[in-house]
Parts: sequence; structure tokens; C-alpha cells
Amino acid sequence: MSGCFAGIDVGTGSVRAGIFDGEGRQLAVAKRDIRIWKEAGDVIEQSSDDIWACVCACVKEAVGNAGIAPGAIEGIGFDATCSLVVLGPGGRPLPVGRHGDPERNVIVWMDHRATGQADRINALGSPVLDYVGGTISPEMETPKLLWLSEELPDSFAGAWQFLDLADFLTWKASGSLARSVCTVTCKWTYLAHEQRWDEGYFRRIGLGPLADEGFTRIGTEIVAPGSPLGSGLTPAAAAELGLSPGTAVAAGLIDAHAGGIGTVGARGGEDGVLNRMAYVFGTSACTLLTTTEPAFVPGVWGPYFSAMVPNFWLNEGGQSAAGAAIDRLVRLHPAAPQAREQARAADQNLSVWLAGQAEAAGGAQAIGELVGTLHVVPEFLGNRAPFADHLARGIIAGLGMDEGLDSLTGLYMAGLAGIGYGLRQILNAQAAKGAKTDTVLVSGGAGQSPLVRQVLADAANVKIAAVSAPEPVLLGSAILGAVAAGRHDSFDSAMASMSRIEVIYGPSAVTRDWHERRFHAFETLQAAYRSVREQVTAS
Repeated sequence: MSGCFAGIDVGTGSVRAGIFDGEGRQLAVAKRDIRIWKEAGDVIEQSSDDIWACVCACVKEAVGNAGIAPGAIEGIGFDATCSLVVLGPGGRPLPVGRHGDPERNVIVWMDHRATGQADRINALGSPVLDYVGGTISPEMETPKLLWLSEELPDSFAGAWQFLDLADFLTWKASGSLARSVCTVTCKWTYLAHEQRWDEGYFRRIGLGPLADEGFTRIGTEIVAPGSPLGSGLTPAAAAELGLSPGTAVAAGLIDAHAGGIGTVGARGGEDGVLNRMAYVFGTSACTLLTTTEPAFVPGVWGPYFSAMVPNFWLNEGGQSAAGAAIDRLVRLHPAAPQAREQARAADQNLSVWLAGQAEAAGGAQAIGELVGTLHVVPEFLGNRAPFADHLARGIIAGLGMDEGLDSLTGLYMAGLAGIGYGLRQILNAQAAKGAKTDTVLVSGGAGQSPLVRQVLADAANVKIAAVSAPEPVLLGSAILGAVAAGRHDSFDSAMASMSRIEVIYGPSAVTRDWHERRFHAFETLQAAYRSVREQVTAS
């Protein structure tokens, strides 16, 4: 077989590689877990060497499982979390923590060590911030770079390159230091609509050395996602990956944005890209809305130009903890150990098992009876959008004394509803600025269950659609490879050829009034916590 494409997705906890044919059919997938170090103070780190080794192992296994020759792969695409990779001379890793361990050279996207730096940047203000929703997040790279310059000046000064993780992967594969418009625009404050870094911003916040160097360490060649890089796979990378030298390598995407490419342009349905929003529901949740004109939505990142679909604007929202918030929530319940044992016996993870329990008890239409008095605001890691409030925290209200499995199922359903209400707030904030969405295309591991999709549709009061591809994020990266290899002359044709809408879930009239009341209660609880926080922190 010829004309196949490889998509590689580096998530928070694992690497996955998928092999797809030219029609978007998934032929094989392989997965490897990656190392992660966590310390007090919201410090979360990884190793770029470990990640690359896992990428190579996954690609070799996936090609073998697909039963194809290495030469059948015509193009390869990468996506990854928006984590910061620090490399010294010769591409050697440099430490990003006080431990001094060079193996730990990646500050993970969800690391919040730079909260103080983000607060200071926001207090200084800059027109650049208008293009990140008005408020920069500690998950973005300039606060992290500022932290490094202040807390680890030797690592900062000695760094040869600072790269977003997706750009690190394409450099390893092709030898090209070109950065993707997606990564540097969404997370590094590059102004893609003006094709420039804002020198004044970097000097104002304390990163003047990067401006003095002409930004050579953070990117001087910025290219569109899917652009072919260098001469394709280098001989060294090809040997490590088990592929052919010269195989086309595409400029990459942030992982959530790959999910967007794998879904929003899918053929089928009654609307098109401009009426659809991608919702990537995994460890975190990311919303991605495409518009023809820039939409400035407070608390929603962007507008970013050409960051996902070329020549269109993008708004990015979501929450820092979504699937992770549900996992955190259910672990708190006294029945969680018992449920985990039963899930293990059924060869399922706990969330999948609980979804099955809820389905057996009546599913999404029975949510009122299942949830009872429980209310959940699942903001355990703050509110990314639409409030840009990293100090927000989770709330569980209406707890009783029930410790049984039925109570755990109800807590799970209340948490899902809370995720849906957060999605509804983002949709409302965007609609208020003229960016209305008719259909939300869901992808990501936490969004695969029909129960989850229906609860999201009901809670957010929007159509939820899913594509036929079992791994839309991997498909999105494979589409990059197909574009880079010249199989398609545009993203529009590539998305429509390789992705198809399979099912659409509409909001249920049966639960509409219940969710309406609960949504207002959700917002009341959010406001109450903000008020309490202000009272206890008042000087």
C-alpha cells in the first residue's frame, strides 16, 4: 500500500502514533506513556529525550501494526501540548528546575510556577494582550521564560533555543528550526496578522535580551501549519523512526488544534467551518472557533490569525482541567475504591465504567434523578475561559451522607454537567461578540462516550457532533502530513476528503428546563466563591 500518512500526538501523559490512508481511514495506532515529574508549587516537568524516544517507538510499532512498508508513508505530522522545551548548545537539554537535572528540560503546559510573572505582565499591560483575550495565562510561554530568566539565569542565558514542544519535534525530524504559526501565535505572543514579534512588549516585561538577539532563540522563520520543512526526514531521524529519508515533514500544531483540523472541516452536516467550533475534551478542554474577522472576546484567547485554518482567525477557550477534573472529582468519593475494582474487573477505566452505570440507570435523560441535590463547579485548576481566573477553584455543593455507588454515579453526572455549563459560558461569551456557533465538533478521549456527548449537548444547549475517525487528533496531524506531501492543495480539501461527520446529538427537550435552572445555579456558585475569596483575602 502507498499513499499513507503518519500522525503523531504528544499529550500530557502519553505519545500516540496513527497511520492513515489517503481517505482518512485509520490503519493502526501505537501508544507509549511518557515520564512526568511533579513537585510542590504546581511544578510539572518532562524530558524531551524521553518524549522523542517514545515517538520513535510508537511510529515503528504503528507502521508494523499497519502491515505497510516504511516507504508507504508519504508525509508525517506532529502535534503536541504547548509545553516549553529548553535546549543548550548542540541541542542538548538544559535543566528547567532548581534540581539541576538536564534530563528534566520541559516545563509542561499545565505547570503554573509562573503565576506571579503572569500577574506582573498583566498588571503592566500591553496591546499584545488584546490578542490573548486581554489576560496572559501562566500556561503561556512568556511568563515561563520570564520565570526562567529570574529564577534560573544560567539556564536562560545558556539556552541555544526555546521551543514549543511541537516545534521541537519537527526540528528533531527535519532539522528545521522553523516555528509553526500555531505555536508561536497562540502561546508566545507572535502577532501573525502583522508577521512580527512585538519588541516593546518583550522589553517592557523583562525579556529584553530576546529582543536584543532579534528573537533568534524563539523563532525567526514562522510558517503555516502543514508547510513542508527542510528536505523532509533527515537520515538520522528516519533511522530512529523506521521511515524513509526525505519523507515530508509538516510544520505542526498544538494538540488541541490538531483535533480542530481533524473535525471542523469534516464533510457532512448542514453547516461549514465558520458555523462550527472544535471542542477537544481530554485531560483539559479546548474550544477552537474559526471566524473570517477578528473577534475580541474577554477571557477567550485570541483572536489569532492563521493559527489553525490558514487565513482565518481563531478564538481559543476551554478549561485547564476537564477530563482531569472529572477524575479528580470521582476520586474524592468514598465509593471510588470499590468502583475502581469493578472497573478494573471489566477492563475499563473508572470514567468509562461510571458512564456505563449512568446509562444503565436511564442515561442523560435521567440526570435529574441521578444527580439529586449535587452541584459541581469543576474548576480545580482555575477558570481559563471566559473569566481568565487562575485562582478559581472547584466547588461541590449539596453533599449528603450517601457513600454508595449510586451516589458516586450521581457525582460523576453532576461533574459532566458542570463541564457542559462551562462550555455554555464560552459559547455565550463568543456569541455576545458576534461569533455564534451552531455545532460543536467533539474529539479527545474524554469525549468519546455517547453519554458524555449527550450531557454536553443538553448542558450547553448546542448540537454536539462527532466524526467517524476514532482518533480525530491523530487524524488532524496526519492531515498535516498529507498537505505537506502535496496530496491536497489546501486544508479545506484535505479536511473534507479525510474526515466525515458520523453522528449529531441535539439538546433534549426532556431535560431543557432542568439544565436551565442548574446553569443559573452554577453561575451563582461561581460568583459566591469569588465573593468568598475576596472577603478572606481582603487586607
